[in-house]
Amino acid sequence: MIFGSITKLETFTDEFVCFVKVTTSDGHIGWGQTSNYHSDITAQVFHRQVAPWVLGKDASDIGALVTLVEAREHKFPGSYRARANAGLDTALWDLRGKVEGKPVVELLGGTAKKLRTYASSMRRDITPKDEAERLVKLRDEFGFDAFKWRVGAECGNDIDEWPGRTEEVVPVVSRALGDGISKLVDGNSGFSPKRAIEVGALLEAEGIGHFEEPCKYWELEETKQVTDALNIDVTGGEQDWDLVTWQRMIDMRAVDVLQPDIMYMGGIWRTLKVVEMAKKAGMPITPHSANLSLVTICTMHLLGAIPNPGKYLEFSIEGFEYYPWQKDLFLGNPFAIEGGKVQIPQGPGWGVEINPAWLAKAKYQVSEI
Repeated sequence: MIFGSITKLETFTDEFVCFVKVTTSDGHIGWGQTSNYHSDITAQVFHRQVAPWVLGKDASDIGALVTLVEAREHKFPGSYRARANAGLDTALWDLRGKVEGKPVVELLGGTAKKLRTYASSMRRDITPKDEAERLVKLRDEFGFDAFKWRVGAECGNDIDEWPGRTEEVVPVVSRALGDGISKLVDGNSGFSPKRAIEVGALLEAEGIGHFEEPCKYWELEETKQVTDALNIDVTGGEQDWDLVTWQRMIDMRAVDVLQPDIMYMGGIWRTLKVVEMAKKAGMPITPHSANLSLVTICTMHLLGAIPNPGKYLEFSIEGFEYYPWQKDLFLGNPFAIEGGKVQIPQGPGWGVEINPAWLAKAKYQVSEI
């Protein structure tokens, strides 16, 4: 199928979100997104270090374009390059889906089915009692049967968010949710191996089966100590983009479950590299998708297609009071939850429509031939 060459790359940006629009010589368009947070900086990287290399190139070979940018910008092999490349990659997948009249999940070999979700809390500034009450309410209202909440403090070096919070929040929330619920907690690089193993014993005792990023994520050997010591799943990888690091993480079995973030990784094409590594090692993929922007939409499509998906999709429960920038990103509600499940969008490409009113307010930049 002919896709034409890339003639225009546009970005629509605020501090938190950068949408990317790609246009080809035959008039096809696709929409994508760079990674969230400091997205206005990522947009600059996109126009300076991604767009110049791909304008005029064939839009059909996504992997070749991503690889070209990496080669041309080899002196900048860091997170921002990957975050910017995610905008190109995801826009091209959307374009391809629209040209072929298929949702991306079908392009990847899957079907647009419903996915089980886990309700993911992002908050540590909340008492255990209040956290338990809001999660129980979500369980009863939307049918979630899996929940994740926070322990420790982000990169806390064994200093809790406040003294004793971890020891309190684990049993209070777990017991409030009751039996028949999958329970997950996230340490966000908060613990030393010794402390993480102690917390892990508490998790095991309270029926929690998933301990995410217990130690400094960049110290894989520390995380492996925890993985080897515990019977529950230790998980991680959300911050990582480097494929060499991913291979080392898998080879040493630093974790039990791998959690790449599509946007941090640089898009679908590079994330599929991690999926393939994991498949060979017999390991599941439960991606990180911690806000309701395009990252969760893209993750839905990925999970509906890969051969080694984890048990559920991460689904942020934080609303506009916590993430005000999420407001009015899309038309309609692509994130509707029913019975604890969400429908993978069934329209062509990503199957969602970005809100024109949001785009009209955003900072606009263009690179074109």
